Amino acid sequence: MKKLLSLVFGLAVLVAFSTPAAAAIKFSGDAQVRPRVEMTKSGEAGEWSEELYWLYRLRLRLAADLGSGYFVKALFASESAGWFAAISSEGLRDEKEINGKMYNIFPNSLSDHFGVNQLYFGRMMQDSHYTVGLMPVNSFNNPIFDLAVYRESAVGIPYLLFNNDRIFGLNYGRKVGPGELNATLCIFDDADWDTNSDSFLRDEYAVHLMYKTNIGDIIIDPQLLATVTRAQNSGVGFSQDPETGVAPFTFGTNVIIPTGNTKITLSGFYTTDGIGLVDDDNGVEMSAYILRAKAEHGPVRAWVSYNAADYNSPMSADYDKFYVWAQYTFNVHESSMGKFTLTPTVRYLDGDKNGSDETTRVRTELWANITF
Repeated sequence: MKKLLSLVFGLAVLVAFSTPAAAAIKFSGDAQVRPRVEMTKSGEAGEWSEELYWLYRLRLRLAADLGSGYFVKALFASESAGWFAAISSEGLRDEKEINGKMYNIFPNSLSDHFGVNQLYFGRMMQDSHYTVGLMPVNSFNNPIFDLAVYRESAVGIPYLLFNNDRIFGLNYGRKVGPGELNATLCIFDDADWDTNSDSFLRDEYAVHLMYKTNIGDIIIDPQLLATVTRAQNSGVGFSQDPETGVAPFTFGTNVIIPTGNTKITLSGFYTTDGIGLVDDDNGVEMSAYILRAKAEHGPVRAWVSYNAADYNSPMSADYDKFYVWAQYTFNVHESSMGKFTLTPTVRYLDGDKNGSDETTRVRTELWANITF
């Protein structure tokens, strides 16, 4: 707790005593308390289990405008799933091993894992921009990273939850024709697991390309996320990887359709392993896809998504997951100083493996959120 209070105090002093030359510093954030009732059932013959637990988080944002388009941004938050901590002393809430990597699922204190969660800087120009650092990837609205990294578990925004919606990389964007082309070099991890090469290219790299444009009122953003070196259980959590690594090649698009006061987003992405970008002799033969239809109308947000994955080597398995998300936001208070909202949310997951029921889960939550 002392670490967290010291950080908050230090940021407050920085803002309070900013000189006129540093007056472009902006300080903001949000706080949330989220009670959750979770019901789960494993297997066709399994029995339902229920649990009530309380999640909470604090996120602090710092943005500095340096003039001439130069900027610096940072997010201070807990290094945990969804930036949350839980009122619980159970081991599952502290850490969990996923594919050989330890994740802070829900620690029972924010202060133990609180720190610089995102940090990036760059420059915005009239027709182009560039950014470098540990930057957000907007995975809540764009499932390409979900599918590339969590191929058989791509529903339910896993990249935002387990990876805090970020990647270390170098981004460059420029207006091209009627739209904007963005290219990002993604650095996933330092691949010290690969002892077959002493080259710097043994580290885990990928290239993300996206072209966003309009066709009338419809917005499309065709994308490609291509791994240019092999990856295994890296800092972003690649799963089901043999000792020789994996090289996913993922592509697809989001289509945003405005219809009056409603916004409809259709998403479709497909991934397979290695298409000539790296050595294909890695023992992996797989493919997966995700389809998602989302509707947003005022305070209502709902979506349905389906994820299927087929592994033929090094193991044989088929995964199918169906997911539903529905929520309604009540605006309790809003002013120039901030906003207080309440958002009842229901999330349903049904997962099969090799045609048999594997997991069914229902989460009912109430989000009490303050932004400032």
